[in-house]
Amino acid sequence: MVKKEKIIRDCHALISAYKNGSLGQTVMPEDSHPDFKDQEQRLVYFTLPMALNYQRNSYKLWEAALKTCNDKETCFIFDIEKSAKADKETLRKALTKHKLALQPNKHIETWKKISETIYKNWGKVTEMMSVTKEDFRQLKQLITVDNKKGFPYLSGPKIFNYWSFIISTYGKIPLKNRDLIEIAPDTHITQCSIKLEVITEEEASALSKEEISARWRDILAGSGIDPIDMHPPLWFWSRNKFIFNLS
Repeated sequence: MVKKEKIIRDCHALISAYKNGSLGQTVMPEDSHPDFKDQEQRLVYFTLPMALNYQRNSYKLWEAALKTCNDKETCFIFDIEKSAKADKETLRKALTKHKLALQPNKHIETWKKISETIYKNWGKVTEMMSVTKEDFRQLKQLITVDNKKGFPYLSGPKIFNYWSFIISTYGKIPLKNRDLIEIAPDTHITQCSIKLEVITEEEASALSKEEISARWRDILAGSGIDPIDMHPPLWFWSRNKFIFNLS
């Protein structure tokens, strides 16, 4: 119990440090975005590029997304109907112009598949969210179970949870049951988990990502901190070489 209380205190300290700038550079990759004309464009912008965010620099991904969105020749791809109806060559030209897509076949197919799934079933992302009543449980069922094949990569547990965090934070969707969004233990989160003694170095190799996420959920239960809210503070704490010292 004493160990759990210390971890929770440290988590509160890291959240405060993140908010007041003590962690160092804390500009999120997703902070690179245009001035949105409406909620639909906002949700499309923070949805489709996420499906291309695999083993690549997130900052470069979102810089490319912004350039693509601001280019009159390529901005159409942030319209679900236009992306769903466009031929692959037209999409390929638009997605690769500013290097939003790095894989000229797979990334184009992923973008088109998700656009088609949304367009054929709900027409727009805003309507898809309306169907789920902006409830994380229902959204998870809809994307990771009922329509899993229609959302390549986005339906995977790691990216789905992080995407849910992004649309609730940057997409301005007040998700119900947001506390159920799991923290995604990438390299930075795992290193912080060891440093905070949430897991040992041995467990970092032995436990699955799901088990590490579950460990975080157990520790933060009743603390008032949603697990996913620890992602930015932990990510920057590790990325900035732990320059912030916990007392």
